[in-house]
Amino acid sequence: MATAASDSIVEQVYDKLKAMSVGYDFKPGERLNEGVLASALGVSRTPLREALTRLTTEGLLRFSPGKGFFCRDLDAQEVFSLYEMRKIVETEALRLSLERAKEEEIDALLMFLENTGPEPGDRSVEELVRLDEIFHESLMAMSGNLEMLRVLRNINARIRFVRWIDMERCDRRVSQNDHREILLGLKARDADRCMPILARHIDRRHDQIATALKEGLAQIYMG
Repeated sequence: MATAASDSIVEQVYDKLKAMSVGYDFKPGERLNEGVLASALGVSRTPLREALTRLTTEGLLRFSPGKGFFCRDLDAQEVFSLYEMRKIVETEALRLSLERAKEEEIDALLMFLENTGPEPGDRSVEELVRLDEIFHESLMAMSGNLEMLRVLRNINARIRFVRWIDMERCDRRVSQNDHREILLGLKARDADRCMPILARHIDRRHDQIATALKEGLAQIYMG
C-alpha cells in the first residue's frame, strides 16, 4: 500500500512539473530550486527528484552534475530536429495505417473533425493545440504501433509551447481541411493522395521555427 501511495505522489508531482515545463513556467535555462519546488508542491525531496529525473529522461528538463536540474532552453535547432522526427514518425505510421486502419476508426475520426469544426470558435490556443494533438495521435493509433505513438506523444510535449505560438498565426480552416483530406486518402487506401499532404502539413522551415521561438521568448519574459 505504501509503495502504491508513493507512486501516486510521484505521478502527481510529475504531472504538475510537466505542465510547468511544457508551458515554460520556468524561464529557459533557469536552475530549479528543489527546496522551493518541494515546499510549493507540498512534497518531500524524494518524489520531487524522481519526477525531475523522469522529465529529464524525456527531454523536458536537463540535468547538470553538481549543479542540479534546469529548464530546457528554447533552441531552434532542437525544435527543428523534433519536427523532422515528427514528420518521419507520422508519415511512416500512416504507411502502416493504410494497411491496418479499420473503416470504423477512420469514420470515427472524420466524425471528430465534423464535431470540432473548422472554425476555432471561442476555444483557447491551448485547447486548439490539444484538439490537433488528439487528431494526430488518433491517426497514428490506427497503425497499431504503440511504440511510434509513445515517441509522438513525447515529441508533442516537447514542441507544445512552440505550437501554441504557431496556432495563434495559422488558419485553422486550412489545417482542418488537410486533416480531412488525409483521412479521405486513407479511407481510399491511396498513399499518393494522403502521405504528401501529411508531410507538408507537418513540415516547418528552420526560419519559421526561429520566428516562433522569438515570439515565445517575448511572451515568457514580458507576459
